[in-house]
Amino acid sequence: MSNSNPLDSQQLTVLQALELANAHWNAGQAAQAEQLCLRVLEVAPLQHDALNLLGLMMHAYGMLDKAIDYIHKACHSPDAPAIIFSNLAELYRQKGLLVEAEHAARIAVEQEPELIVAWSNLGIILQEAGKFTESLECLEYVTSLQPDNAQAHNNLANTCQRLGYLHRAQESYQRALSLRPEYAEVYSNLTLLLSDLGCIDEAVASARRAIDINPQLADAYLNLANIELSRMRYADARHWVNSLLEFAPQHVGGLTALAQILIVDERYEEAVAVARKSLAIAAGNANTHKVLGTALQGLGRYEEAEQAYNQAAELPGTVAEEALVARAVLLMETGDMDAASAGFQLALKRFPDSPRVLAACCDNKFYQAGDPDIEVMENALAREPVLPIHEQILLHFSLGKAYLDIKDSDRAFFHLDQGNAFKRATFNYDAKQISVWMKSIAEVFTPALMARFRGAGVVSGRPVFIIGMPRSGTTLVEQILASHPDVYGAGESGVLGRVVAQAGRFPEDVGNWSRNHFLNIGTDYLQQISHLAPDALRVVDKLPGNFLYAGLIPLLMPGARIIHCRRDPVDTCLSCYSKLFSGEQLFTYQLDELGQFYLDYQALMAHFCQVLPPECFIEVDYEAVVDDLDGQARRLIDFIDLPWNDACLHFHKTRRIVRTASMAQVRQPIYTSSIGRWHRHAAHLGPLLDVLGVEKR
Repeated sequence: MSNSNPLDSQQLTVLQALELANAHWNAGQAAQAEQLCLRVLEVAPLQHDALNLLGLMMHAYGMLDKAIDYIHKACHSPDAPAIIFSNLAELYRQKGLLVEAEHAARIAVEQEPELIVAWSNLGIILQEAGKFTESLECLEYVTSLQPDNAQAHNNLANTCQRLGYLHRAQESYQRALSLRPEYAEVYSNLTLLLSDLGCIDEAVASARRAIDINPQLADAYLNLANIELSRMRYADARHWVNSLLEFAPQHVGGLTALAQILIVDERYEEAVAVARKSLAIAAGNANTHKVLGTALQGLGRYEEAEQAYNQAAELPGTVAEEALVARAVLLMETGDMDAASAGFQLALKRFPDSPRVLAACCDNKFYQAGDPDIEVMENALAREPVLPIHEQILLHFSLGKAYLDIKDSDRAFFHLDQGNAFKRATFNYDAKQISVWMKSIAEVFTPALMARFRGAGVVSGRPVFIIGMPRSGTTLVEQILASHPDVYGAGESGVLGRVVAQAGRFPEDVGNWSRNHFLNIGTDYLQQISHLAPDALRVVDKLPGNFLYAGLIPLLMPGARIIHCRRDPVDTCLSCYSKLFSGEQLFTYQLDELGQFYLDYQALMAHFCQVLPPECFIEVDYEAVVDDLDGQARRLIDFIDLPWNDACLHFHKTRRIVRTASMAQVRQPIYTSSIGRWHRHAAHLGPLLDVLGVEKR
């Protein structure tokens, strides 16, 4: 080497310098390794081995963008080997750039067809891009060449699971564990498989096992959080996400999961901030864009929400299906039914026969005999391999609705019974405990307590609470009220339940509260709804389950009004049983439990009728509204102390956001077809009728 060579001081050739750099790196001497690589690049700026090693070092430091820059530059070397393209493919995958990742991986396998790691990387990339059949071919090839490679069997199992080959996936996971018994990633992945099979407790145990083996395995925490979210254990979900973010505060999946939990709590502003933080780290993460859309939708920023859904749908991966459905549902909520219908058709065009899309379309249509979608859904349920349990549930409820529409009671209840049974098996629910709890509420809210704390809260006539059973006409009543120019319909807000929960145990602690407790809780509630339509004279809070707090409302906010919606008990329960709720209606998935809940609710409301101040409380029957819309609408407007407005009679034309299970129905004029509907299905309602004490007719 000449005296001008930067490596000459140690009399090293480029090859020797690289060998020494690798030795330093393998010995944990990163600074020395990095310095040698940089010296090599002064002599040979495109020396691919030096660039590759620097890229791997940057990746180890957590500097993904710098790692990609180095290895991408290495690939520009004319003699860059296939392994460097394979490394670049994996880094692109981690960045979420799946198109670029696939391109680099295909170069690697074309350049060196025997390079197993490149085939493995390509298989994983194709899996994440939703190209499952191609992924399967790659990963089967890898396992054929390396039958004792536990990692290869794990990757193959992941793709089999995505294709719905659940039992084959389970066999591959077990093969991986037989080769490596303490394989944390397999236990984590088994969590998803067991969840798809409906084995929820086993799924949780598998994720915990993964964490025991590797306490810093991020996916295991996310899988646990998703299970807890799916069974509505939100505090547990938050625990696992927070545990992940403690050791990986910049983890994109963890931040996105946190945003989802904040959305459940209706903390939409915080959810938007967290989602945007996640996108600043990985701008191409489709799931984060989708979650951002949901948060923006919650804030009423509908154009931005639609843009976020569109962004998610355009990115490669498997999230596009959910994003397209979410966009169509958003359009349905805003009342643009034609655009919503077109949105569902677009989703079906891109994802033909998708259970998720077919189920989402279900509420937006009335089925006729011979509808081809019915056959598509039946075939999907009958196919091999079987669908994951959550997709089976979606299809059973959708087919139940379709057969109810065409008045085929036997087929409708075959599917409704199946769907409800599958759903009921995913959570714990104690009907007796709920009965005891409701009785305890009545015991607390005595006439003496109501008199003792009368006037304790903050006086406000702004809130109007619509309460009752789900599917009892609450959405119809809200739509009538919200058609008045001085009324804002806030939909199903969880604010009241949250502010009460923050104050203590309900109802146990209520008797020990001071008057200031009631004042503070009422003030807190009013503050949290203050941003909603500030100019509106009335804000309607239509969460049916707020009937539990009916005794508390006049003590928190004297002047607030309560409208209790009633409907025929059996029609109400049938409507609940035929609906797969997105929220927490755990009592609706078994006919006898549903009947018992109705009786408990009925008894509690009968008690409140005796103790609530008459000026703050009225009851409205769904059947009466249908029979006499004009009279009942005028009664409602008079009750909330506003002048009459004819727009209330044309509620179905009102353009406002409706976020409820009944959003499609309130876009239609009053119809009578759902009154007494249960009679034609009485033969299938035995357990419900027995509990309610109603005779079959």
